[in-house]
Amino acid sequence: MSVTTGARRWLLAASALAAAVGFASPAAAAPSQPLEYVNLGDSFSAGSGVAPMAPTQVSQCWQSEQNFSHLIAQQHGYRLTDVSCGGAKTQDFYAPQYNGTRAQFDALTPTTELVTLMIGGNNNSTFAGAMASCIGAMVSNPGAQAPCRAQYGASLAAPIEAQTYPALVKALGDIHEKSPRAQVIIAGYPWLVPAGGSCFPQLPLAPGDVQYLRDLQASLNDAVRRAAQETDTTFVDMSQVSEGRDGCQPVGQRWIEPMLNATQPVPVHPNADGERALATEIMKAIDVA
Repeated sequence: MSVTTGARRWLLAASALAAAVGFASPAAAAPSQPLEYVNLGDSFSAGSGVAPMAPTQVSQCWQSEQNFSHLIAQQHGYRLTDVSCGGAKTQDFYAPQYNGTRAQFDALTPTTELVTLMIGGNNNSTFAGAMASCIGAMVSNPGAQAPCRAQYGASLAAPIEAQTYPALVKALGDIHEKSPRAQVIIAGYPWLVPAGGSCFPQLPLAPGDVQYLRDLQASLNDAVRRAAQETDTTFVDMSQVSEGRDGCQPVGQRWIEPMLNATQPVPVHPNADGERALATEIMKAIDVA
């Protein structure tokens, strides 16, 4: 047998073996590029208060290296660009929020493949403003059952439908336009307070105003859900899984830190367990898609 013939037979045998065990050519075997992932949003998205802080964002944003987007990227090997920032409103998608930041939408590209976000709670100061108003109402009306509800009625929830909802629809639509290939996932907010009862002293609220604030949050989450539905965005509903995990629960059970005796520097926000829970639920949505 000639050397040429032997070499040819050897190459044929090697090719057959490679095919049998699933080897590919060097070009086909090259590792694929990691999925391009962008995280947008506010302090819940940024994981504000959960140590350690991310060095890639300005300190005013209180962005955590252990927020849900970082956990998801680590789990799946995604290439993450996280521009979430504490205090963000939908308007901060379009313009810089602080010196040293950029408009959050600048992170989106036509090749972005996954976008996650939480947003809306700071629009019209829904969360912080309502909490401050209800604490003030309790201080001004000691012993009253629901002084915040009595004083403000539907006025705190009215801007959600009139202003926050259309802002959410526009923002989600613009994300799809800027990154048409991306799966866009927006998460609702986990419960901050229980369905009823007293939350004192963790949150200094009159007993009847716990339900009042719960109703306000339910209105916001419903606006987020409807905006997602209108824009073909994936909505992650945190209401069921976070029941009994609010800021009035003991350490180890709660996903939200209370205002008093909090275990992190940013109260009434998700703790590390809360960010892990958000990551778990969002990853389920990614897997389904």
